[in-house]
Amino acid sequence: MKKLDFDLYFITDRTLSRSGVISDVAAAIRGGVRVVQYREKALPKEKMIKEAKELAGLCKKAKVIFIVNDFIDVALACDADGVHLGPCDTPLAKARKALGNGKIIGVTAGSIDEAKRFEREGADYIGLSPVFATGTKKDAGQPAGLSVVREAGKKLRIPFVAIGGINRENLDSVLDAGAKSVCMISAIIKSEDIEKEVKAIRRIINGHAARKGKK
Repeated sequence: MKKLDFDLYFITDRTLSRSGVISDVAAAIRGGVRVVQYREKALPKEKMIKEAKELAGLCKKAKVIFIVNDFIDVALACDADGVHLGPCDTPLAKARKALGNGKIIGVTAGSIDEAKRFEREGADYIGLSPVFATGTKKDAGQPAGLSVVREAGKKLRIPFVAIGGINRENLDSVLDAGAKSVCMISAIIKSEDIEKEVKAIRRIINGHAARKGKK
């Protein structure tokens, strides 16, 4: 399994895209994202697999971790680095049996209790969501706020990614709360220049790390 040292995690969204998913991912990679999750619900499976294979190739070339949302068969078909599951998707144990121990499995959790349960069941990382209100995912639930990020840093042994309503304006507060990995969707995809936006986000992340290292 690849080392989970990702700090900026990107999720695709066809409904928000201006230039198409492939173009979005290529630009995000140039900007410096560490993880790409392919989240697709609308395409026929054959087209989904074709697109996932192209994205997997881009990520592999750039040494970026490539994750497929939900669909284990798509992840296997494109040799993705792993899958990300929602709490109501494929059971974690079933996903692990299908993928083996060499692949990454992340699971979305809306509370620390839920996150701890997935940790016990063998998840490799948790998507802690939503931190703030978000319109990207209609079933995301009520925002948990920064307190859940602080609690996760104290109680989880596996990595977690803070997701939901995060942007350049509130990023420092999420990092201050203890998040080492953050995910942004609309803040990146809806920007006029994805590569430029990702680079700006990375500067904030790197600046925060530098300040923390001086303390």
